[in-house]
Order: sequence, then structure tokens, then C-alpha cells
Amino acid sequence: MIYDGHHSNMINTADQNTAVISQNFQKHQAGSGAKNSKNKGIPYLDVRKFTQKLHSISSATSTKKCARSIRIALQSAGARILNHPVAAADWGNTLQTIGYKKINPSFDNPKEGDIYIIHRTQKHIYGHIAAYTGRQWVSDFRQNSHAVYKNDRVTYTYYRLA
Repeated sequence: MIYDGHHSNMINTADQNTAVISQNFQKHQAGSGAKNSKNKGIPYLDVRKFTQKLHSISSATSTKKCARSIRIALQSAGARILNHPVAAADWGNTLQTIGYKKINPSFDNPKEGDIYIIHRTQKHIYGHIAAYTGRQWVSDFRQNSHAVYKNDRVTYTYYRLA
């Protein structure tokens, strides 16, 4: 089971997919000329801090806490995430709220900070979430590739920071 929370807290509703930006966004926006940016209103997220933190908290093998690792790394990079979903498969709306956009899967040309979600399967009811650090895909562990399930029928949703 790959999830971010205790079994007793596993309620997956759309209302829990709420993310709130950090106060750092306003400081960054005011000091960077972002007022004229096409990304106006998008929260500030330091991709380098995100990927460095994710790599530093990952292990060599899975701990079954991929969503927790992604959440911690995102928060360390400027995202203030509240009422986050438990299952990795449910993180899409939260990612979009903090500035990610859904794009076509780009596993052959990932960019640092890209995140993918593997949807639920019969064997993996919580799904999976991982991010690209610039060198490799990382979740709660350092992955050899994006294909962590031995199943050709899995479906992915892919996100890139706007």
C-alpha cells in the first residue's frame, strides 16, 4: 500500500484536495517582477529545493510512502499543502492547485520537477507518485525508471510546473 497517512485517516474526497500557497509566494512575486508574468497567480515553488529535498529523504528501496515524500519535498520548496489526499492516485488536483499543469506523458524527455502519478490498479490500490530530480525518478525511493510496476496496463497522468 502506498499512501500518505494512517489507515484510520483514509478518506478520499474532492474536498481534501485543497492546497494553500505559502506566504513566500507573495514575497517572491513582489520581488521578481512576476506581476507582468503570464504565470500571475501561480504559487512560487523552488524546483531545485524540491528535488534536493526529495532526493535527501528517499531511500534505496520503497517504504510505501511515496505521497508523503512528495508532499514533504513540495512543502520544503514553498508549497503549503493542507488537507492533502491520502492516496498517491488522488494528488492530481492538489498538484494543479499549487501550479502544476497536466501534460502528455514525457518520459523520454523529463524536466527537473516533473511529477507523474500512476493510477490505481487491482494490485496497487493507492497508486504511485514520483518526481524527476534532473537525474532520475524519485518517490520514497530512488527509482531505476518511471516504470515501477511490472504491468503494461498501468495508466499515468503527467504534470509539469507552469
